[in-house]
Amino acid sequence: MTEDNGTADGSGDPGESPPTSRSPEPLDLQQQRERLAVQVNIILQGVSGAAVHPADSLDNMQFHYQQDRILVRDEDLARVRAVVPGEVVDPLVNGLNVFAPKNVAALDALDELDSVLGVGVATPDHIFHVASPIASCCPATEPDPVVSAVPDPPVANDPAVGRGALVAVVDTGYIPSLDDPAHNWLAGVTGDDEHYDPNDIGPYVGHGTFVAGVVRSMAPGAEVRVEGLLTQGGAVTESEILRGLTKAMDLMPDVISMSAGCTTRHNLPPLAFEVLWERRLRHYKGTVLVVAAGNSATRQPFWPAAYEWTVSVGALDRFGDRAWFSNFGSWVDVYALGVDMVNAHPNGTYHYREPPRIGETSEFSNGMARWSGTSFSTPVVSGMIAARMSRTGHSARHAADDILRIAQANATPGVGPIADPSLTFSP
Repeated sequence: MTEDNGTADGSGDPGESPPTSRSPEPLDLQQQRERLAVQVNIILQGVSGAAVHPADSLDNMQFHYQQDRILVRDEDLARVRAVVPGEVVDPLVNGLNVFAPKNVAALDALDELDSVLGVGVATPDHIFHVASPIASCCPATEPDPVVSAVPDPPVANDPAVGRGALVAVVDTGYIPSLDDPAHNWLAGVTGDDEHYDPNDIGPYVGHGTFVAGVVRSMAPGAEVRVEGLLTQGGAVTESEILRGLTKAMDLMPDVISMSAGCTTRHNLPPLAFEVLWERRLRHYKGTVLVVAAGNSATRQPFWPAAYEWTVSVGALDRFGDRAWFSNFGSWVDVYALGVDMVNAHPNGTYHYREPPRIGETSEFSNGMARWSGTSFSTPVVSGMIAARMSRTGHSARHAADDILRIAQANATPGVGPIADPSLTFSP
């Protein structure tokens, strides 16, 4: 891909020049282990009852889960109870329940159910996170201050681009104080307030606002609402994200942009999203779920991005190559810029918790940051879909199909289909 720092229609001022090196650089093995330990600790502290499997080896870690609960479909409750006594503690939605096994841990109960009823009849209540349980997901880096107050990718010149489209961002929440004249591309964005301490900006704080800003850069006329679901250290249980997504869908959004996910037990599709698709999303013929592919640099399925009915987004670096951290494989639909993105970020003091910068501190003073990850390539594609809707009159589903078709025609050997904003309005 030839780099284009223009707007969604290929024009505009790119603002601060991006770095000329392929940053961020890959971490060495020891740094990866140290980073993983930090991220695991954030998840375990953020979500009550969370555990990791296996518990004794970060090098072989597979998934996070709730240690005393499992998920069971309505139609399987009776036969699950016959093997593992317990009770429904949360009838989530029509089709799915949170089930608490009696006197047995979740994974032991699942092993027993697998042996008697077959693998996948019940599954863990997985933990979804903006940082992956394997190496790292979204973001791939911690944020850095920038001198420029100009977003990169830049905001489209035409304020009408995206008008008529509603994008629901499923993330950490929204920081309304950043909706000011200096951040005019955020004007009108709404959502659940994200609270933070400016003396110690926590991990992933501002993630949802940054993502909303990237959507608006691509589609400044779109209506954007940020759902604050990932409020516990950037994490949420599978059961809770189902509840939140069901609420978000009540607004009938055209695009749902979700920069989070997880790996699962036995690599099986998560039950919550199976039920979400069966009972809700497949009946909304115009709504599109756009999801981050994750940053573990692996082809292992990352959910819900690996579903064939989502639009899964990997990351490109500034040279059009696949970013070193991006997941990849046949389940990734498209790749978009995800390295050294610049957009809105809360002001205050940030203490770096991950290698290679553990112990360092940065001051954010102009409401902007530089950040990398498939977290941020995802809203590029979400915004492109909204932009194409406004210019063509297509539904979100048809607009997404158009974007993927154009990306396939723009594919790069060794990478895959490339989503280039300058081609958003190509025939």
